[in-house]
Amino acid sequence: MTPLLSFLNVSKRYPDGGREIVVLDQASLEIEAGVSVGVYGARRSGKSTLLRMAAGIVLADSGSVRFDGRDMAAMTAGERSRLLRGAIAFMAAGDWRVNPGETVVEHVATSLGSEGLTMREAKRRALRILDEVGIGAAGAQDTTASLSLAESTRVMLARALAREPRLLVLDESALMPNLHDRDRFYALLRSAARERNMALLVASEEMAALQGVGVLMSIADGELCSTEELGTVVRLPGRRFASSEHPRR
Repeated sequence: MTPLLSFLNVSKRYPDGGREIVVLDQASLEIEAGVSVGVYGARRSGKSTLLRMAAGIVLADSGSVRFDGRDMAAMTAGERSRLLRGAIAFMAAGDWRVNPGETVVEHVATSLGSEGLTMREAKRRALRILDEVGIGAAGAQDTTASLSLAESTRVMLARALAREPRLLVLDESALMPNLHDRDRFYALLRSAARERNMALLVASEEMAALQGVGVLMSIADGELCSTEELGTVVRLPGRRFASSEHPRR
């Protein structure tokens, strides 16, 4: 069976003055449909680059990143853009943007513009998804500028889910003001993934935010590893979820 997402010996470097920084070093993994994978790492560990490569936003310098068997580097920029608007959803804490006077339901509905829906149809779907993430009809009419951090994160999730992606990629997604809001958000996320058989790839600096994922990995200095014995992965009993082929030095 072809994995939904696969990395094979993927490396990425960025220039830094007169030298290069290795951000990702020969990382390999596979994620199958419906599987949740958490990546734990400190700041500047390479996890954001890993996730942006998974979404097709950043391309590898070497190795291959494939989605549903297709090499992302072989796609045109337009094909990768369409993939990111459809089969893959990317969500990051710093990406929240509002337009003056825009309502919550309008913010979610406008993400569906490429699907050929009328605005009425898009709003109907947006209202359904907003209700699923705990924002009812009244809250859907609030302006995006008036939302709390916890509310805006749930709206970002609704916007991502509205396009029915096969893979949802979250980078530092739940920077919540308290544990209750964080736990509620991740419960919503896991429930949505189960109902849709949607794969998740989530990265965080907080191990507690990754509780409940099917596979837990770590990244440091660009090296992607299992959190247990070298060369192994964390699995739920009886199921194959992912692989990591690059051992920690």
